[in-house]
Amino acid sequence: MTISYEKDPRIAATGRREEDQSVRRRLRRYKQAFHVGQVITSETDRDALFEVIIHQTNEVLETERSTVFLHDDKTNQLWSLVGVGLKKREIRIPSDYGVAGWVFQHRIPVTVNDAYKDPRFYSEVDKKSRFRTKNIICIPLINWAGDCIGALQSLNNSAGDFTDDDRELLTFISNYVTIALENMRLFEELKDLNKARERAINHLSHELKTPLALIGAIFDRFFKDLQEGDDPKLVKMINRGTRNVDRLTDLQAKIDDILNLRAFEEKDKISHIVESAAGLVEECGEDTDAQLAETLVLVQKRIESVYGIEESRVEKIVIHKLLNDISNEAISSMQGRDLEIIRGFEEGHVVNADEKVLRKVFGGLLKNAIENTPDEGKIEVSIRCTDHEICIDFRDYGLGISPQNQKLIFQGFFHTQATMDYSTKRPYQFNAGGSGSDLLRTKVFSERHGFSVGFESTRCQFIPYDTDECPGKISECRFSKAKSDCFSSGGSTFSVRFPIMNQD
Repeated sequence: MTISYEKDPRIAATGRREEDQSVRRRLRRYKQAFHVGQVITSETDRDALFEVIIHQTNEVLETERSTVFLHDDKTNQLWSLVGVGLKKREIRIPSDYGVAGWVFQHRIPVTVNDAYKDPRFYSEVDKKSRFRTKNIICIPLINWAGDCIGALQSLNNSAGDFTDDDRELLTFISNYVTIALENMRLFEELKDLNKARERAINHLSHELKTPLALIGAIFDRFFKDLQEGDDPKLVKMINRGTRNVDRLTDLQAKIDDILNLRAFEEKDKISHIVESAAGLVEECGEDTDAQLAETLVLVQKRIESVYGIEESRVEKIVIHKLLNDISNEAISSMQGRDLEIIRGFEEGHVVNADEKVLRKVFGGLLKNAIENTPDEGKIEVSIRCTDHEICIDFRDYGLGISPQNQKLIFQGFFHTQATMDYSTKRPYQFNAGGSGSDLLRTKVFSERHGFSVGFESTRCQFIPYDTDECPGKISECRFSKAKSDCFSSGGSTFSVRFPIMNQD
């Protein structure tokens, strides 16, 4: 009697169960791989990225080891970091050695289920690492430009031979790995670029000090030597030169404030190490070498002299009094402007801060508001309090910031007007432009001194693009029939927030 297995319902049911299990397993593995992609692409530290890739790939493919090989253009080698934590070490092989080298050269995925029978296998790595490779699956890493940057390799499948499904899954993971590696490379290049930019700005800032002081002194001497009735053109020229020297000196001071943040961070780290060592010396008591203790004191003094940065002087600041002073100074400095500064100050709020820092932050935000508000307009400076924080708002009813520029406003020496505009306009004049240093300096100060800064802005609906021009006076605007039309068309609010402190 012949049995038809195809028609036997028990066999059919078993087959369906096995098929369902296979589908569920593939679905589970791809869900894992998708999660792996999210984890991998969020990491930018090189050493951590290698560890994440190795761990996650082993987990999804159920393998003993995985390796990321990257190509070194200078040496024409493939290199990788193997191991984890402090035991991590770098290995290097010629770019045409082993299965990884073959895959890199030919840009073709390879599955080898008996490593020692494949002529491409490079057994020297096993000898050095005391590891026995049984089977290999290796995928080329090809970036968005079509260049092969390395290979992703997994060894010793716990389930036995590698399958087509394994190769497809590793190819899926390799796409995320390539993206993550490219992100890491770009991130490192950006850090190097920022360091180079910072060094250049720092150098230029220091180079400006001496000539600016000299030129300023010359203009001061010229001004003192002027006699009544001297050529008005000469007087105007000297005044203009003095004004521009003052502007450059102010900019140089702002750059110093910004760059000093990095110096503070470095100084704090080194000082912490020295203080810890001094603490250990003190704990040792009489057993301590007196010369060692003295040396630590000298090192600490040397740190102070090298960095040469004035420490913050934190004190209780009554906010409404400081804002009144700054508002009065701004009104005095914006001579000729037709603007109303409306003060809405809740009195009595106190914060712990360095007054010099707050004067720079508040003065800079108010100056920016003035320079972005047309004549006949208004600016509101207010203090409000919540259960958790004190908030100081600087609100202007001016041009507003375009959505594109809002993304960049705190990122560097960025300004929304053409730089050349600043050369013909004084500070506090409408649309004076500037270097963007006030906002960057404010952001830097906030990170060091424990307050936060943010903003909201709406670009004027009548002049939505940065290339559009405002006449600088509400009554001369062809879109506004009344001041209220201008006030409702755009503007910005910059907010500085301090955590509530105990005022006892």
